[in-house]
Amino acid sequence: MCVVRGGCIAVEWQAGVAPEARIGIASAQKSVYSCLLGIAIAEGKIPSAEAPVSDYYPEMLDVPEGAGPKAGRSNRPEDAQITFRHLITNTSGYLKPDERPGEFFHYQTWGMNILMHAVGKVYGVYNSSDPEGAIGPGELIREKIRNRIGGTWTWEWGNFGLSAEARIGIFGYHTSLQMTARDACRLGWLWRNLGRWKGSQVVPEEWLREATVSARAARRDSPTSIPGVGMYGHGFWTNDQGKLWPELPRDSFAAAGAGSQLIWVSPSLDLVIAQSPGLPTQHAHLDGRVVQWIAGCLKSR
Repeated sequence: MCVVRGGCIAVEWQAGVAPEARIGIASAQKSVYSCLLGIAIAEGKIPSAEAPVSDYYPEMLDVPEGAGPKAGRSNRPEDAQITFRHLITNTSGYLKPDERPGEFFHYQTWGMNILMHAVGKVYGVYNSSDPEGAIGPGELIREKIRNRIGGTWTWEWGNFGLSAEARIGIFGYHTSLQMTARDACRLGWLWRNLGRWKGSQVVPEEWLREATVSARAARRDSPTSIPGVGMYGHGFWTNDQGKLWPELPRDSFAAAGAGSQLIWVSPSLDLVIAQSPGLPTQHAHLDGRVVQWIAGCLKSR
């Protein structure tokens, strides 16, 4: 765990994990994907978050029955209506036969993979026919974010075990980031400062302001997914409605992933806390003792 206050490490400790160990951050990397999307829009590679993804990555519509991640998961005509905003807010319903785009919040990996492949394709670094022969979106993240903030993290392709018929080149191959707790804090400090690092705007400020509050795109939760309406923005878990951490500031938000991977940020407290990995807790939540500690500090101010 690493705590940063005012741009400096306030406290750091490890238990069974070397400080220099790079650990996969699981779905916490979705927040980094969001940053890359914001950069792609600012650089004019994608006109806006409302652009249909299939205009830039038509391969996403080529997943017939039997070629999806599991039985019953295949394309339907509605998938052509999916926008970049739908994907990054987990409201796309991609390969979900009972969910139309924008209808439900449904936390999933495949839609995020499609997002990264589409962004990678517009920059010329992803090829669904030869994923492992392509440079890969991880290199974009390295160039446009990591190197600009002095990070040390690495990346590799990740895949879940799927059938031989699954078109994993289209919807598989997630960009898996491995980083130290200090790397995680660097990202958190970048977000705390709305994308600025030492006077340079790395991620568009306007994008991060929108990304770190709950998304209007989410109208209701899918019955088969974890809750997210009012608690999820554009790739970030959010607290602007006070639903996720009632005891903590409304401006707080986090990148979160399996294994209690967490980068929690509160601009009003000038505070970043990284767990990598954290203690087993409910998804997207800080360890209860950490929450109590922060809440106690607030009460004693």
